Amino acid sequence: MVEGLGKGFDSTAVAFHRDGELVLDACVVTIGAFDGVHRGHQELLRQTIAAAQRSGVPAVVYTFDPPPKVYFGQAEALIPLREKLERIATFAPDHVVVADFNQIYVRRTAADFLAELQRLHPREVIVGEDFRFGSCKGGTALLLRQHFNTRILPPVRCSNGEIVSSSRIRALRRSGLAAAASALENWRDIVTVPSANRPSLVELEVASQ
Repeated sequence: MVEGLGKGFDSTAVAFHRDGELVLDACVVTIGAFDGVHRGHQELLRQTIAAAQRSGVPAVVYTFDPPPKVYFGQAEALIPLREKLERIATFAPDHVVVADFNQIYVRRTAADFLAELQRLHPREVIVGEDFRFGSCKGGTALLLRQHFNTRILPPVRCSNGEIVSSSRIRALRRSGLAAAASALENWRDIVTVPSANRPSLVELEVASQ
């Protein structure tokens, strides 16, 4: 476990890494901001972990801190990094990679990101259809598919057909519709899963730099 990325956490359940540190012979990986770890993100996590278990390889979650929209001043984070990692860890992936999304990382090209991903030797990459990567969002899910076995999941929709997204949750919160926002996050249902089926949650101390 990397110092500062999960101090006190049961690392036998989940190992935390900074970007560029993890090297694997094989895995299944999902990539995204995972801000709020809402119902759409939860589907990515479930599909990734199920695919990894079927293949007998580690499940990897690759995320960013802060989320890109937050870094560019386009939105406020739904939850702090510590809580995001705690929520992701509830699904029990083997590894979580946290990329420090800063002025240096922003300049990385799509090719740079693909090279880092290659170090994980993914048997499958699972992302949402709106996933973008690299400077100026030059990389798309379709570009990923040219380099890796990539599964692109359709968006999760709520009962009225609207897409579940971090942006929609923020809008509902701003409108004072906290209950509707909470329903899209669906977190209360997740945390009621029997503790035997998920790792123990403890306070995470995450390095701010």
